[in-house]
Amino acid sequence: MTELVGVDETTIPVLLYDSAGRYRFDVCVVRVTEIDALHRTFRAGPKAAYGRVPTRGLPRIGPVSDTSHGVRQFLLTDPGGNTLRFSRPTGAEQHHRPAPEGTFARALHHAALFADSRDDPAAAANVLDRVLHLTTGQPTPVERVRLLALRADVAHRLGDDEHAHSLAAEASAVHLTPAERTSVTDDLARLTGLSDPA
Repeated sequence: MTELVGVDETTIPVLLYDSAGRYRFDVCVVRVTEIDALHRTFRAGPKAAYGRVPTRGLPRIGPVSDTSHGVRQFLLTDPGGNTLRFSRPTGAEQHHRPAPEGTFARALHHAALFADSRDDPAAAANVLDRVLHLTTGQPTPVERVRLLALRADVAHRLGDDEHAHSLAAEASAVHLTPAERTSVTDDLARLTGLSDPA
């Protein structure tokens, strides 16, 4: 077996249970202190070895993102389908918060949970497609970029690269102020990741 990447950490607590204290065999939570650098390290290994970062199929590496339950995380799934959830707490409380008010914010919240926490891109696509095709109301520019970027990423994970690139172009065309652009840094990084061949 080819080693995709190796990481040398002094101490990494490994959790084999979910938030309710139930033991899990398919997901391992690894708490780290620096999530973004670790994500770059995990992406660099296969990129150097294979010329690409696997974002769909097995193995795969998901995007790094802030979650509604107070952690910044990414998922790494091995060739056997076992998932490592690398996370760093972003606040004192790591419990799911209520879904936000507002149609678009709520849809983004649920779609992100499906895509990035449950690793269910098809369910995320269903939520996003419904809200992006609404004829009543309009998302703010920031919400629109976030919705389109997540939908592009999900399309890519589902193997629909043509749709992914179309959505990425649409998201990139949304006019944002400098402050708005700063607030969607992770979302724009999702779009950059689409340029890696699958």
